[in-house]
Amino acid sequence: MKKTLITAAILSLSLFAGHAFAASDCEAKAAEKKLNGAAKTSFVKKCEKDAGEASPVAAACEKSATDKKLAGAAKTSHIKKCTADGGPAKN
Repeated sequence: MKKTLITAAILSLSLFAGHAFAASDCEAKAAEKKLNGAAKTSFVKKCEKDAGEASPVAAACEKSATDKKLAGAAKTSHIKKCTADGGPAKN
């Protein structure tokens, strides 16, 4: 039980640290580009989203869209729905 609790704590901290690093990295990139206001907010939001898309579900949805040869709005829509549904449908 104690090992499980310690492992869970370490995992939680590493996930938090990873997100914090991505956020600070995105903030730094925005500063390099001298972005302010809405442009900075939009850039940081997209940067953090892109950094977080390394999840297995997002990767599987991206692969599914590629396999279906989707592009543009169709690809974006497919990935968004697929990610919300928890991954590509298993047939």
